[in-house]
Amino acid sequence: MTSCNIPNTYAAKDFKSDVKPVWCPGCGDYAVLSSITKAFADLGLAPHQTSVVSGIGCSSRIPAYTNTYGFHSIHGRALAVGQGLKLARPDLTVLVAGGDGDGFSIGGNHFLHACRRNVDLTYIVMDNRVYGMTKGQPSPTTESDWDASAMAPPGGTGMTPFHPLAIALAAGANFIARGFSGDPNGTAEIIAEAIRHPGFSFVAIMSPCVTFREEQREWKDTMRKTAIEATKDAAQAARRLMTDDGFNCGVLYRGNRVSYGKDKVVSSKVSDLDAEFTL
Repeated sequence: MTSCNIPNTYAAKDFKSDVKPVWCPGCGDYAVLSSITKAFADLGLAPHQTSVVSGIGCSSRIPAYTNTYGFHSIHGRALAVGQGLKLARPDLTVLVAGGDGDGFSIGGNHFLHACRRNVDLTYIVMDNRVYGMTKGQPSPTTESDWDASAMAPPGGTGMTPFHPLAIALAAGANFIARGFSGDPNGTAEIIAEAIRHPGFSFVAIMSPCVTFREEQREWKDTMRKTAIEATKDAAQAARRLMTDDGFNCGVLYRGNRVSYGKDKVVSSKVSDLDAEFTL
């Protein structure tokens, strides 16, 4: 590709690939995909300046549906790949995408340390409180008394649900927000702000799985924009989160930590990278 045929601006459609999504009808991930591509376009990025990394699961199909650099990694390890990519290629805008099972169960340890490490990337988790691709088992964020699925224990798991936003804050994430797939424009704005903010940005997006949790259709009447302004005070953010019912959308916390590797000069030349491994 030469400079003469690279457009100055790109539309959201330019970030979508020719691969047709195979999500179930009504899945919230369709809208999240649109929010991601709209955010890229609104930021004035180009496809060759962006990369989408994922793990395993319904939402982790995202790289195939985007016209960017992409990496479909293994279960729970998307953040490890994404951080390595960003440190090796700091010139790229790196977005990591996954689901609540992939990110908070097998990938939970990577999530904690990615928040703590604070590499400059954006992590989006599409949370539907269920393992959708493997047919409806409870996930880390599933309510303790949910037993509507044949694969759930009778009466529910009895375990306290994982609280992603509170854990992200405690672990050191530099930007924390919640979006809703039913508000794609609002979610696109949140994603764009997350990408602009330096350091590790975490965006939990409530994305209904109407196949295995049909009751989540009611989220369109439950989710609401928060009336509270975002804070840079972690203690204040913690107090808000402990009284949050999980249905407030918007930016909760904007930290001011310096990004990991910000003071390091990293070359993106292949020859320079090869030289580092020379014995």
